[in-house]
Amino acid sequence: MGRRSPYLISLFRSKPRVCDSAICEFQAPTARASLTHPSPNLQKSEPFQGQLQHTTYQVFVYNVHCIAIYIFQMRLVSLRLVLRNFAEIVMLENKVQSTHSKSTGLPRKRFYRARAHSNPLSDSHFPVPVAPSHVDYSLHYPQLFPSSDVAGSCKKIQFADIGCGFGGLLISLSTLFPETLMIGMELRDKVTEYVKERILALRVTNPGQYQNISVVRTNSMKYIPNYFEKAQLSKMFFLFPDPHFKEKNHRRRVISPFLLDEYAYALEVGGIIYTITDVEELGEWMKTCLENHPMFEALTSEELEADPVTELLSSATEEGQKVDRNGGQTFRAIYRRIAPSL
Repeated sequence: MGRRSPYLISLFRSKPRVCDSAICEFQAPTARASLTHPSPNLQKSEPFQGQLQHTTYQVFVYNVHCIAIYIFQMRLVSLRLVLRNFAEIVMLENKVQSTHSKSTGLPRKRFYRARAHSNPLSDSHFPVPVAPSHVDYSLHYPQLFPSSDVAGSCKKIQFADIGCGFGGLLISLSTLFPETLMIGMELRDKVTEYVKERILALRVTNPGQYQNISVVRTNSMKYIPNYFEKAQLSKMFFLFPDPHFKEKNHRRRVISPFLLDEYAYALEVGGIIYTITDVEELGEWMKTCLENHPMFEALTSEELEADPVTELLSSATEEGQKVDRNGGQTFRAIYRRIAPSL
């Protein structure tokens, strides 16, 4: 046998419990004294059996009382859980209401803070369509495509804003080209969520408008062929991309000789690629890459003046507005997709 527990020893040495004291209370002094050594005749006596039944009834009442207290406590716990869940729902609703401006109904940018840039070479986890035919247009343009079956539809996305940021250019282009489908591609999740909320709020406050723009979180340096067919796009925008100043990080730049091959694949002949930056070294880099590529040629000054989009490159985006406020200089490189010479 092992050593006895101190708790069991304390039970043997403790005072009589409720049931023992109840038995002693209804005994005569002589019978109470004989409880320590009860005689056989006393155990068979009728008064003692009646007193024992009375004590059993008291123990039963005591147990029922304990069960009632336990049920009451459990109900209190359940009530606390219900109240806490209700409080969380109220806090969530208040948070949703607070993230949007009461006057305009648009989301407030300070609730969607994110890093200025992301590493495009890192592995991010988000859904990517297997092929352009698997892109669900009904999720992006529900009013134009009520059904997810768009295989027979001839209307496709034509404008792509690569690294769309907070969606300023998309919103400006939406009213300028209301019949053209366009999409913004952004790698940062919080910024993508902000653009989604912004577009939804604009659709509510302006019925019938902004139905032709959408945004998707993806890495355009990896998945352009997953979203666009050959010669599907007519315009691509690369506005104020990450400069990646260090030479070892130049491979992360969104404009490079290798990526221009993919962009040329997605652009139709005559399609235009727009680039702008406030970093002179990056501007020269993008211009050199486009000039040396056999499938792009620069637009003439007359063509640039006639194009209404060129004015939006620096005025529609948040980065362009910041550069303008600070009196900075911008560097543009706008080129046309041409057929390769045989």
